[in-house]
Amino acid sequence: MEQYTVEQAASFLGLHVKTVRNYVRDGRLPAVRVGKQYRIAKEDLATFAGLPAQPPGRLRHAEVSSIVEIDGIARGEMDRISTMVMGALATRPSGLRVEFVFDEERDHLKVIVLGGLEMSAQVLRIVDALVKE
Repeated sequence: MEQYTVEQAASFLGLHVKTVRNYVRDGRLPAVRVGKQYRIAKEDLATFAGLPAQPPGRLRHAEVSSIVEIDGIARGEMDRISTMVMGALATRPSGLRVEFVFDEERDHLKVIVLGGLEMSAQVLRIVDALVKE
């Protein structure tokens, strides 16, 4: 059974973490306490959000693979981009794989992103913002 933390549930629902925690404490959102944290079952979260429950064995999973190519980038700028992207990913488990391939002779960077749709989109937004700076 797949479970989510309060933080993950809040992100999914577009709510503040304290709001979700209050829903759990009030009993409006079923959860199990594991140590000092709550875990919310995927089915309970879907029901709470008003999403249709998928029949067992028919869980959908989608992934994306993307390659971003950036020309005219120096080594220092490449280091900054890779550090910022990896730092943003280090704070949360994502199941995402990001690799950087730099060709110093051509001043060319490839950012390879493999993983879930939402996390990949977040990485692409971060890269976009850093390149525009």
